[in-house]
Amino acid sequence: MLSIALHDNVVFHDKDPNAEPLFVDKTGRILRFSLKAGQSVQEHVSPHSPVYIVVLEGVGVFSGGDKQEQRSGPGTLFVIAAGEAHAIRAEDEELVFLAFLHGVPGAR
Repeated sequence: MLSIALHDNVVFHDKDPNAEPLFVDKTGRILRFSLKAGQSVQEHVSPHSPVYIVVLEGVGVFSGGDKQEQRSGPGTLFVIAAGEAHAIRAEDEELVFLAFLHGVPGAR
């Protein structure tokens, strides 16, 4: 069994959000994103996998394919369908969340 401390050693970058792989294998990946206030993950899609986002720290603005923004904080789960456009923005505080994806393109 593997154990990962989700709140330890969180790294923030000055220019761009940090996306740190916490776990990667052929069945999926778990990434920990850390954003400073004002940083954002621009709208994009994950064409081959749904994305499950769990907010750990801070409050951010999340939007999906319907373009409706939702302000949410710790304990929130977002379910984003494969191919659905989504974006995330940290407003006035740091934001830390996990993203769970199925499979790893090119992995065997």
